[in-house]
Amino acid sequence: MTFWIAALAILLAIACYDLFLSHDNVLRNFPVIGHLRYLLIEIGPELRQYIVAGNREEAPFNRSERDWIYRSARGQNNYFGFGTDDQIYAIGYPIIKHSMFPYGEVSFTASAKDKNVAIPCAKVLGETHGRAKAWRPNSIVNISAMSFGSLSASAVRALNLGAKEAGCFHNTGEGGLAPDHLHGADVIYQIGTGMFGCRDLSGNFSMEKLLETTGHQAVRGIEIKLSQGAKPGKGGVLPGKKVTAQIARIRGVPAYEDCISPNSHKEFRDVRSLIAFIEKIARATGLPVGIKSAVSHDGFWNELAAAMRETGQGPDWITVDGGEGGTGAAPLTFADHVSLPFKIGFIRVYKIFLEEKMAERLVWIGSGKLGFPDRAVVAVALGADLVNIAREAMLAIGCIQAQKCHSDRCPTGITTHNPWLERGLAPETQAKRFARYCQTFRNELLALTHACGYQHPCQFTADDVEVGAGPNLFKTLRELYGYTPERSWRLIEGWASS
Repeated sequence: MTFWIAALAILLAIACYDLFLSHDNVLRNFPVIGHLRYLLIEIGPELRQYIVAGNREEAPFNRSERDWIYRSARGQNNYFGFGTDDQIYAIGYPIIKHSMFPYGEVSFTASAKDKNVAIPCAKVLGETHGRAKAWRPNSIVNISAMSFGSLSASAVRALNLGAKEAGCFHNTGEGGLAPDHLHGADVIYQIGTGMFGCRDLSGNFSMEKLLETTGHQAVRGIEIKLSQGAKPGKGGVLPGKKVTAQIARIRGVPAYEDCISPNSHKEFRDVRSLIAFIEKIARATGLPVGIKSAVSHDGFWNELAAAMRETGQGPDWITVDGGEGGTGAAPLTFADHVSLPFKIGFIRVYKIFLEEKMAERLVWIGSGKLGFPDRAVVAVALGADLVNIAREAMLAIGCIQAQKCHSDRCPTGITTHNPWLERGLAPETQAKRFARYCQTFRNELLALTHACGYQHPCQFTADDVEVGAGPNLFKTLRELYGYTPERSWRLIEGWASS
């Protein structure tokens, strides 16, 4: 009896508040029961994901895509039966053209799916510019930039341990080099506009700090982030509640205060000063140095290609980030409408360098929902030498696409610093899952490569992929975009893919 009296008192209190104090129209007109509307809105994504949506309906990753990643990561059967349920006549749908005479004598079968084939990059980062510590990545599939801060310490550790086992590199993101980045994987240290990890107390670039940060043997290259697909032209924001004492120490900022990156770099303001900055840090560290950017106007890229041809200097690689990418929080308009999607952006930039006869002097990295073998083939056929994956890597270590990355309430412990939620992520277990996903990705990519008659994925050309171009009409990438990648293919010494 006491329980029901207490429950009735609570409901009456809520009703009185809704009727007389609430500023919400629905609650003032429909006290108590109006809260049901907001509950359904809150749990709507989960209801659609588990009950309503079909296999191919969700975004950014549909159920079939997530299932393939989950099964691959867990070492389960990742085959699908009864044919495709995808829209194969849709505009933009890719078809990879197999060869009547596949490469190799032994076909790729399910029994070989656990084989760890580390497909190396066909180019050496820094070779063109003679960097002292030029380096060939051991895997053409790698972890994209996701910073400690946006990800939890446990998530970063899981990814680094997994990258070590899979033999791929791990990009730190702009949040600095954390201890959890140093569990054995090769690391690309990223410099963002906030200069985290290489800044003085006033927030200015510090060569002394950079040398200290990049002096660790795990650091194999430095990437300067000009912009990213999630929010190009806008600086990152890490809410104060996520700026823990450890993150503050690594970034060199006050703890528990919003960490706001500026939207542009202070060290350079044009192409010439960008190249000068790249050469300055390359000379000081000996490391190869690249840039990452989303794509908008062509002017910057025309000027950069011309300046690189003229001076023989500049970045050792370019990471093109598609507008559909992004693991971090972003304003809706930036996420939806600013910067070109990957394929269009990559094509525009690559063609500019191709016309300047500079494309082959760079390593090209694609980023933006490329965590599937078919998408990697398309990226390579357009000119990419490597692909970076972010959200797919998160899915491999347990992400359920709850889309609460910005709230510090991630239910899987990946994008939160809430101790209770983070405890649910077991780094060593999830590291194994990422490694299996990466291995399966590479093995299926290699199976596609062999099916098309090639030994290494970099041999794909723009004639090997057709895409839907209209009702009952398919065209090759060369026909649509007017080029095929410029590559001087040579067998990588000591590597055999079969």
